Amino acid sequence: MNMKTPFIVMIIAFSLLFGTIETSLADASLEAVKTTGKMKVGFCAQYPPFESKNETTGQFEGFDVDLGKALARELGVEAVFVDAEWQGLLAGLKKGDFDMLITCMSKSETRGENVNFSDVYYELPDVIVVRKDEQAISSRDDLRGKTVGVQVGSGSEQLADSMQEHFGEIKRYNYNPEAFTDLKFNRLDAVLVGYAYAVQQMKTDPSFKVVGEPLAKAEIVIVLPLGADTLTDQVNQALVRIKENGTYEQIHDTWLKVQ
Repeated sequence: MNMKTPFIVMIIAFSLLFGTIETSLADASLEAVKTTGKMKVGFCAQYPPFESKNETTGQFEGFDVDLGKALARELGVEAVFVDAEWQGLLAGLKKGDFDMLITCMSKSETRGENVNFSDVYYELPDVIVVRKDEQAISSRDDLRGKTVGVQVGSGSEQLADSMQEHFGEIKRYNYNPEAFTDLKFNRLDAVLVGYAYAVQQMKTDPSFKVVGEPLAKAEIVIVLPLGADTLTDQVNQALVRIKENGTYEQIHDTWLKVQ
């Protein structure tokens, strides 16, 4: 018998063994979603037009809701939305309460947590909102020494912190509506917030306006557990498909297009 034969057999055996180990170590994130037939989406329904609860129907609605449903259809499963406090979303994701977060969350808002990101699905400008009758503030430079409001844990808060020497004071709120109330009643000089939310607020209450150029643009992503690579990959592929077939554009125009 050729002396090389046992050596070749040994190589093949090791290749099969390590191939089996590699397969067994592959994450089961996609398989888990497929098995249950449900894609659990964590979000905070306090941020129209991305996500909120319709007061008349009691149903969740918004850009992120329609996006989640479209992605779930591409994956052949049902999207189940779980409303939670913004500050607890990342902890809930790590505990396994959700398969992913679709909640207008930017990469920076993950606060350095070890997570997976989808491809960027929206770029959200941060803008300055003031009262409509405000004449003294028309740009970033006019905010020197002023009091500005931001939502805790948001990209706008991080932006404000990076500019804190520019302001007189930064006031922090659990949710943006609280900041807008204080702005309306002259307890703030301005609110820093995402442009889409600002437009939504101005539709509801025309006593506000956006001034100046956007301060920054946040890259909005779907956030998944660290190591959920198979699910992340399929979500990214689904994003590509809904952009190619026009579904993404339709969802965008429904919720985010400024008339």
